[in-house]
Amino acid sequence: MSKRVRHSLGFRFMQWRLGLKGYDAQTESDLAAKLGALLDETTELDAAVVLAFDAVHDRDGRLDTDNTHLYVTNDYVIELASRHPKMLFGASVHPYRKDAVAEVERCVKAGAVLLKWLPIVQDFNPADERCFPVYDALAHYKLPLLSHTGGEKSLPNLNFAVASPMLLEPALKRGVTVIAAHCGTRSVPFEPDFVPQFMWLAQEYEHLYGDTSALGLPTRWYAWDRILRHPTVHRKLVHGSDWPIPPFPPLGHLDARAGASLMRDANWIRRDIRIKQRLGLDDAYWTRASQVLRLPARIRLDNPAPV
Repeated sequence: MSKRVRHSLGFRFMQWRLGLKGYDAQTESDLAAKLGALLDETTELDAAVVLAFDAVHDRDGRLDTDNTHLYVTNDYVIELASRHPKMLFGASVHPYRKDAVAEVERCVKAGAVLLKWLPIVQDFNPADERCFPVYDALAHYKLPLLSHTGGEKSLPNLNFAVASPMLLEPALKRGVTVIAAHCGTRSVPFEPDFVPQFMWLAQEYEHLYGDTSALGLPTRWYAWDRILRHPTVHRKLVHGSDWPIPPFPPLGHLDARAGASLMRDANWIRRDIRIKQRLGLDDAYWTRASQVLRLPARIRLDNPAPV
């Protein structure tokens, strides 16, 4: 992490709330152990995708350390997932990397279940032709793309101009299954709202989905009515938690007593699940991610023995 992130109020809050001190190797180990324990006690979940986060690369494919504020290597997440049965490997490959396609292929062989992007922080345009070879690789290996859409305040923004989910249309046209993280919601008031664009894509493309991560934040609550009331869009939602960002019961959807009861659950992953259960998300919602990520097929590839 960059000094800017380490010194931010958001990071300091999460550090305090998670009972962590410093940001050395021991702190990292403690955080990984805490996540593992939270997943073990969250019996509602069979597994969780743990996300790598690639460094920024410039237009010529060179590593840009000055503008990289968070870097979680694929190798680190591969090793972490190998040690915990409920963790799945979510890869991250910056599309401008000179070895981007080769790295995608390496991650597929290592058991990746999706590829993660955050364009406004990693500073690239998903509609750029330099992304097309990656799209072709993702389509070939049937590896879904989880790409952030809308606003983001946890990490410094390098290019908010690439926040719109419409920029993912070239990926969809090339046959990539795309999950639009946060359904295009804004992160703070007065930011552009891309929920209408997300909803249009969800109706236009069979292989476009939206995850509900971070929709437990008050600034994103506004989207629940729209995405739950539209039958087609409702059927395109997959579960996501955005941990370690804490979720909050949406006012106007749950009564005060139910909200207070949910807030007492210190396991934010489980709290997020229980909030969404109270919102009435159907049974298909809770299993859709396994279908979108083709988990049974990937498990068979990783383990050819009879199941």
